[in-house]
Amino acid sequence: MDVQFLKDYLSDLYYTGKTNDKQHRYQPEVVRKYVRVVGILDAVSRMEDLFRFNSLNFEAIGNEEYSVRIDYHYRLIFQMDAKPGETVLTICKLEDITNHYKA
Repeated sequence: MDVQFLKDYLSDLYYTGKTNDKQHRYQPEVVRKYVRVVGILDAVSRMEDLFRFNSLNFEAIGNEEYSVRIDYHYRLIFQMDAKPGETVLTICKLEDITNHYKA
């Protein structure tokens, strides 16, 4: 998939492992797992390939929104759009990291 970052802090976390945004600072273990999950999203060619990774708990959560598990507490929210005229390449737009159990 072609991964795009909709928020700057998501890109910073992936490429540098840290961010200047004080609201989105995470433990090093969470950042390491986030980088691993984004790597998986980048490596697969179809949405159906994500079902092979049971640890991700891939699920649809809304209108064209999906989530995968980073760890027990955090999930990565993203959108997927198929490019016109291509059947395999999908654009994956990362939206946010959320605390799954926080109200």
